[in-house]
Amino acid sequence: MPYDEQLAERVRPLMRRRKGFSEKKMFGGVGYLLSGNMCVGVWKEYLILRVGVDHYESALSDPHAREFDITGRAMRGWVMVEPAGVEAEADLLDWIDQAVTFVRTLPAK
Repeated sequence: MPYDEQLAERVRPLMRRRKGFSEKKMFGGVGYLLSGNMCVGVWKEYLILRVGVDHYESALSDPHAREFDITGRAMRGWVMVEPAGVEAEADLLDWIDQAVTFVRTLPAK
């Protein structure tokens, strides 16, 4: 299944306006990077977010979030949000802001 291009079109302008933005095809989807660090992505119908290990459990407490696992091994600090969790623009922006806040703590690559 190709990635959800409509979701990618909703995410792109929210990420593009941020300093250090770049976009890259990856995982059979699309990734949005800040200063060379992966931040947000779209894979199949899921929004992928890098929230960091300190906010990982809290993010997973959302009923629409689950571990980011596309290989059989979950990546701690990353979550996948199902479509119902990002239907509202405010929810999409909130998830993206969580990822951006974490990624801004990382050194640029």
